[in-house]
Amino acid sequence: MKAIVCTKYGPPDVLQLKEVEKPIPKDNEVLIKIYATTVSSGDVIDRSGTVSPWAWLPTRIIFGFRKPKRTIPGAELAGEIESVGKDVKLFRKGDQVFGNTGFGSGAYAEYKCLPEDGVLAIKPAYMTYEEAAAVPFGGLTALHFLRKGNIQSGQKVLIYGASGSVGTYAVQLAKYYGAEVTGVCSTTNLEMVKSLGADNVIDYTKEDFTKSGQTYDAIYDAVMKTSFSRCKSSLKQRGVYLTVDWPLLQALWASMTSSKKVIFGLGSTKTEDLVFLKELIEAGKIMPVIDRRYPLEHTAEAHQYVEKGHKKGNVVITVGHNNKTS
Repeated sequence: MKAIVCTKYGPPDVLQLKEVEKPIPKDNEVLIKIYATTVSSGDVIDRSGTVSPWAWLPTRIIFGFRKPKRTIPGAELAGEIESVGKDVKLFRKGDQVFGNTGFGSGAYAEYKCLPEDGVLAIKPAYMTYEEAAAVPFGGLTALHFLRKGNIQSGQKVLIYGASGSVGTYAVQLAKYYGAEVTGVCSTTNLEMVKSLGADNVIDYTKEDFTKSGQTYDAIYDAVMKTSFSRCKSSLKQRGVYLTVDWPLLQALWASMTSSKKVIFGLGSTKTEDLVFLKELIEAGKIMPVIDRRYPLEHTAEAHQYVEKGHKKGNVVITVGHNNKTS
């Protein structure tokens, strides 16, 4: 089968299209014929090995110190189950699924085996494979942090990086929970963020939200571009600062010196959360935003684009098999 292989950390051109052995499912696994995957900000970090200093050690423990432990990147996928192991009860051949491979990576390929109890579910009805592949990373990460922050109806929530994969879902999910949402993004993305339901939008190229005097119950940095120290004065008493970064020392300091909290870490890897997102999609409450699509052989080019930091929502990789999308 064809796959994108990464044997060392580095720029996008370390990603090479190669022929590799097709996996065989174990007794508790399903073999998925992949139709679509994505390039998330997490995939870029996994490939480049570039992370903030405080995240270096945990990242290297997970992904490898000198080179990637897993040579086929890619965390999100959507496709069709081609075969199942003899002990599999939850899925059957022909099921259309979407999911997250987690730290196992491996979605930049024509096939991938996942355990039946992994982060995998039947894809939302009427959704293309490309759309479904763009749900797990951003959707699960946004959902995890908004739940951790206990976002409730009537609260004021600011999403910094509201036009990215995590941010576009965070805006929609915060609105679903009844919050008043302010999205921060660049000029070109203001209308898109408004269309997702944001009550207010701030153009960070023209306005610094921390100097407006407005305060929020929660500030969610979805792109690792701000900090608790910068946002602290914009948080209400007992407000929460949510971030996809790993500011461990800031979190400890905040808990010792103020009523405000810093919540950080990794997103959800729970199947029930993926099913919950599916239900919201089918109910018309949330939807993915897709910026660009690239074929598998142009994955390095897709990484170059994502690395610039200006993507709107998600960048999708279409995988062979006659480019089937629904």
